[in-house]
Order: sequence, then C-alpha cells, then structure tokens
Amino acid sequence: MSRLLGPDDPEPVILQNPAGTSPLVFLSDHAGLAIPRRLERLGLSEAELNRHIGWDIGILGVTSRLADLMGAAYVYQPYSRLVIDCNRQIGSSQSIMVRSDGTDVPGNRGLTEADKVAREVEIMRPYHDAIDRLLERRQAANMPTAIICMHSCTPRLAADRKLRPWHIGVIAHHDWRIGEPLLALLAEEPELCVGRNEPYNVDIEVDYTVPVHCEGRGLPYVEIEIRQDLIGGKAGQQEWAERLARILPRVVDRSGVLGA
Repeated sequence: MSRLLGPDDPEPVILQNPAGTSPLVFLSDHAGLAIPRRLERLGLSEAELNRHIGWDIGILGVTSRLADLMGAAYVYQPYSRLVIDCNRQIGSSQSIMVRSDGTDVPGNRGLTEADKVAREVEIMRPYHDAIDRLLERRQAANMPTAIICMHSCTPRLAADRKLRPWHIGVIAHHDWRIGEPLLALLAEEPELCVGRNEPYNVDIEVDYTVPVHCEGRGLPYVEIEIRQDLIGGKAGQQEWAERLARILPRVVDRSGVLGA
C-alpha cells in the first residue's frame, strides 16, 4: 500500500506541553485543517474547507492558550475531520463523510478499502496512540488525570437557520463527576447560556475519544463545545481561555475526583 502522507505533509499528531504537571489533559480531535497533498483538497474550495465541516473553528486557539495558562498537556489532531474524523469509530458512516451539512465531498467518494485504511493507519491511529502513551506515562508516574475534550460547534446548521442559543455545551455520558460542577460554575457566569448535552451528546456506539480514552479508562472527563462565532478571532479565544483557566481548577476542587 502506497503512503498517504508525503514529506511535506504535517505530522499526524501534535503534543503541546507533553510534560505538563497539571492534572488536566486537553484533547482536540478536530483542531486542524490540513489535507494530505495527495488528496488534492478533497475536491473542495478553500471556502468550503474552512467551514465548520472541515474543523472545529477556533478551538486550537482557545486550547493552546488554555494549556499554557494551566501548564497542562494538550494533544491535538492537525488534519481536517473531512479526511478522517478522529472522534468516530472506524467503519461508521461518519468516519469519512461523503456529504457534510449540505456539502458533497468529492474526494471521499468511491474510496477503496486500501484508501480508507491508509487514512486510519497514518492519521487516526498515530493520534490515538499518542494519547494512549501520554495517559499510560501519567498513570505509571501516579499523576492524577482528568481529560477535557475540547470542541467547538457551528452557530447554525445549513438545514436549520435558527441560531443555537448555547454559548457553551457541557457533555458527558455516564460519568458526570467533572461535568456537574462545571455546569454549576458556568451557570454563575454572567449572560452565559449553558447547555447540558447540547448541541450534541456522546454516542457511545459511534464516538471514539470518550468511550475509549475517558470512560474506557475510568478517568474523570468532560467534553466542551464552545460556539464558533464566539471564538473565531484571537480576542474571543483569549477570553474563553482565561475564563476556563479560572473555572477549571475550581471544578477539579469541587469534584473531589483527584483527591484535591
């Protein structure tokens, strides 16, 4: 099987502050917009690729700042979710999308099994392997760990022009040890509309990161969705990074899950 990634393509996983001593570990499955050169932009215009279908707009800017403020490890995926969605189970209909929010993705049609495996082996697997290694190192060093899965969501879907009211969504499946105190503290923030399992929830059969790394390991976690119109620029990214850097240590203390 010929390689998908060439010498000029980005690495399939980026680690920021890998030796961070904070009990929090930040993950972003959809942080980047990179497309392997061999895939020729998947047949899409730059405008389409830059929509929310291509990545979680603004979340890298928020979380990179947040990780530095907190001295925390941050693992993120630099490739577009349209190449392969690193938060979807392999083989699911959402793993390699042929149509997303009204946009056809020509480069994802008619793929051979070898084409799909190359994306899994060269992009998705190295990302999740890096997360595994980081969590295993922390466990071996007896470092308390809670995972914060960082995402952003579009203010509107193409099929529904109504503005989503939530500025931030707090999402979990069975384990709400982090989510409950985060909801409570965000509710104290002035003029924030906070959603519980909004605008999405964890699909344990289709999603990957929470079922495997969080609930699969029994680690406390929460998934966060920030509305993209609030973090599309540097000022909004800094504002949300500072807000979360102020709130998250209190969440950890209030939860008691890390022996604080």
